[in-house]
Amino acid sequence: MKEEKITILQTADIHAYLNPHNELFVENNAIVFRKAGGLSHIKTLVDEIRKENQNGTLFIDGGDLIQGSGESVLSEGKIFPPIIQQMNYDLLIPGNWEVIYGKKIMLDVMKKYKTNVIVANMFDEKDQQPIFPPYWITEKKGIKLGFIAYNDPEVPIRQNPMFSEGLVFTEIESNLKALIQELKENQKVDILFLVTHIGISKQVLLSNNPAVKGVDFILGNDTHERIRKPIEGRFAKVVEPGAFGSFVGRLDLILKDKKLENHSYELIEVNSEKHPANTELQKTIDKETAPFQKEMNRILGYTSTPMYRYLVVENPMDNMITDALLWKSGADFATSNGFRFGVPIVPDDSGKQKIKKEDLWRMLPVDEQMKVGEVTGQQILDWLENEINNVFAKDPAKRFGGWLVRFSGMTLKFDSSRDKGKRLLEVKIQGKPLELNKTYKMASCNRTGEPIHVLCRMPNAKNVEIKDYTLHDAVEEYLTKKGTVNPKLDGRSIAVDLDINAFSQMPETGYSFK
Repeated sequence: MKEEKITILQTADIHAYLNPHNELFVENNAIVFRKAGGLSHIKTLVDEIRKENQNGTLFIDGGDLIQGSGESVLSEGKIFPPIIQQMNYDLLIPGNWEVIYGKKIMLDVMKKYKTNVIVANMFDEKDQQPIFPPYWITEKKGIKLGFIAYNDPEVPIRQNPMFSEGLVFTEIESNLKALIQELKENQKVDILFLVTHIGISKQVLLSNNPAVKGVDFILGNDTHERIRKPIEGRFAKVVEPGAFGSFVGRLDLILKDKKLENHSYELIEVNSEKHPANTELQKTIDKETAPFQKEMNRILGYTSTPMYRYLVVENPMDNMITDALLWKSGADFATSNGFRFGVPIVPDDSGKQKIKKEDLWRMLPVDEQMKVGEVTGQQILDWLENEINNVFAKDPAKRFGGWLVRFSGMTLKFDSSRDKGKRLLEVKIQGKPLELNKTYKMASCNRTGEPIHVLCRMPNAKNVEIKDYTLHDAVEEYLTKKGTVNPKLDGRSIAVDLDINAFSQMPETGYSFK
């Protein structure tokens, strides 16, 4: 029997990070920072691996590629097709952020990639037809490989409702069995992959669902997790290769007589010294982003402490942002959705680091009007229990996003290990215990297309006012006033059962972020 090797290379959640950047790592239980990423460096890495296995390598991306920088917003994604064409992807899928510029722009941009794009649960609202094919089949070394793709059915809830107007999303199980049957029984696929943009918890849940019987691997995306060893489900194995182009996932499959005999997986750190930039691609990146560089390099202020995200409960970057929103709005407390964007901003040898407009776009990838309304203490209590459950639900199907909502003007203590409705231990607003019958002024962002009475997923606010300034306006003014900020973890949000540096983890699978 002849032994064959198939290599699958995967990127995920690049979020428009085109060039090398600071990245956060956890080593020996300590946070460290170093440079990583860059599409021209990824291309060099991928081209090197293709040479190792010329006829047996595939390169795919799992979505959330198009959005996350000022250049991407200001160009409405138009900078990407020339860049992606040169990357030579074999397959791409849309993620939850691909919809940000609307259906038409998403379709225009992704069709201009001039390669395979698939998704099995996104349909045109007008004619109920799929916007892309649901699957893709290819043959390498005589082995038939099949890929079925799914985006998150909750996109219209997770994103501003306006973004996905004209699109219909269906649940994964609505056509999963039929597609698996089509590929395995009718198309005679030897190895079958699901490419899913639904987050680690739901991907692991899916791997244990009998509906995926026949699937070999779930190539996961969305929650930016760094899986270094495939998670073994009952019916399929799950991987997810980090975010921002800092990593490339490498899955090597060994087959004998077209049957999977063995596999290995490596999460490769994209190191610019080990993998020098592909010169031609870097020229294209520089050309496409050049018109925006003057504005992106505008200095807004400085930080004297590292600003970063990734922590599940509280982080310095969002502490600074919500402090700015509270200062500008004059509310009792201010909230932010808790974006999973923004790589670290780290002071250099001078003890400071510039905060530029580019950084602000990365921290707050959607710039919308501020919204202020009145809510009761009871509403706040109920809302917080829901928000905590979104992150720590014991049922993976009920986990939403992955990070707790961020805030300023409020302090919170909770026990994430308890059942829903029993997690909150202490809530204070402006240093005083929450009073259930008292009315508080809450600041949030206005998510276009959402009802006026909803503040950061909290319904039924009263006397709501949409301000004439945006999130970016508030942060820029705050940085101008402060000059230099020094955000830290200050204990405004404490999970008593978790470490202060709590990163995402799934104890039941052995996975932890590092």
